Amino acid sequence: MQLARDNYMYQMVRCELMDAVGAEFVNSGAADALGHSIDYYWIPEMWHDRGREPQRPDFVVHPGSAGEVAKVMKIANQYGIPVTPWGGGSGSQGGALPVYGGIVLDMKRMNRVVEIDTRTLSVTCETGINAQHLEWAVEKAGYSTMHFPASIACATIGGFLAHRGTGVLSTKYGKIEDMVMSLEVVTPTGEIINTLPVPRHASGPDLMMLFLGSEGTLGVMTKVTLKIHPIPEARKFHAFLFPDMHSAMTAGAGLMHSRLQPCAIRLYDGPETARLIRRVLGIDREGAYLVFGFDGPEKIVDLQMERACEICRAAGPKEDLGSESGEAWWKNRYKFFYPPYMFHMPQAFGTLDTVATFSRIENVYWAMKETVEENFPEATFIGHFSHWYDWGCMLYARFIFEQAPEDPAEAAALYNRVWDLAIRAAIREGGVINEHHGVGLKLGRLMKELYGPAMHVLEDIKKQLDPNNIMNPGKMGFRGV
Repeated sequence: MQLARDNYMYQMVRCELMDAVGAEFVNSGAADALGHSIDYYWIPEMWHDRGREPQRPDFVVHPGSAGEVAKVMKIANQYGIPVTPWGGGSGSQGGALPVYGGIVLDMKRMNRVVEIDTRTLSVTCETGINAQHLEWAVEKAGYSTMHFPASIACATIGGFLAHRGTGVLSTKYGKIEDMVMSLEVVTPTGEIINTLPVPRHASGPDLMMLFLGSEGTLGVMTKVTLKIHPIPEARKFHAFLFPDMHSAMTAGAGLMHSRLQPCAIRLYDGPETARLIRRVLGIDREGAYLVFGFDGPEKIVDLQMERACEICRAAGPKEDLGSESGEAWWKNRYKFFYPPYMFHMPQAFGTLDTVATFSRIENVYWAMKETVEENFPEATFIGHFSHWYDWGCMLYARFIFEQAPEDPAEAAALYNRVWDLAIRAAIREGGVINEHHGVGLKLGRLMKELYGPAMHVLEDIKKQLDPNNIMNPGKMGFRGV
């Protein structure tokens, strides 16, 4: 529903929102609307780059409390106005785009650290807090969140919760949903609810997990209690170069099967080793680059590292690059995602991340690679495996076109076609739509293909919680307005 600015209804809604949160926290100017109409999803960036007008919200509202969020939700329900939660705007899936206008609920005013509990080792904070600011606050108390994604400087905790985000150290400390102990949520109809105060119980289904990963379609997460961790005495890294991806994958899986608990593992395929490892780390080699690390008490770290290197040497590496190369990777870990190393206009690019078991992940990689290269010979396909589990790992694959078509409709069609074919190839081989970036607008059309009849269960939950379909409609495969 897009409100006409020159009618009575627009002014009525505006006045009610101002009454709910304060006049200074309701913005409807062109600059605010434009700033909340483009996230890191390539298509809206391209659309703007080509001089096209993006879909803008009618209002950008900055609530200061869960109570104010609840008031906004009740107003939106009264008038049938779409509401789209907004964190840092750093998402790559279009999940925060106000595709039907309405209200953008910018959560960054809710940025308070409520409590650091050093006995439980937890931190309670509002979800609009910048992730780096939260980390700094926890570090001042002598601890760490251990959640270090590349977007830490620009994303909010709420954004990570909404998309089940993953940080560099997830292999040991888990994804964001593994760190959550409890949530405060405002439902689409304006009730404030809390999940149980502990994350493990047999008191019925886990309500907390219903909201994690829901991308603002089932409610607004306003407060969270997260685990925190002691800052380790030591954190060390080591790197090997393998002749091919298969031998490197054997080594990586061996590290996980050994239960040595590495804090991080990254495996870069041949093309990404040649393209990015060479440029960022200065290692000009052919092969597959594998780096891993351990943290904790230094004596234990040294024992873990010794055994891990034995496992890697048994897998037949081409070269032992040593600890110096490993430490260089850790020091430069964020450079891969920023200029001049990251892709940008006029290039067309996307991250085709997925996750699968060890028995299937290599087939997923080759199926996606062959699909992209055979159907789009002008595109480059590169990939690395960046988040590892006892049972499998995540593929962070990318496609890159050096020049996208100038016509925006043609460029969007090409871009979407790559996603259609590549993600279907992943699903066919045992992968899923996404591992940690979320679904959003970009991949919603593929949700029914992934879930099959189970998608009806998700749709029924959505209808029950959001009877007027105002919460972020059109995302995650749910119907639009």
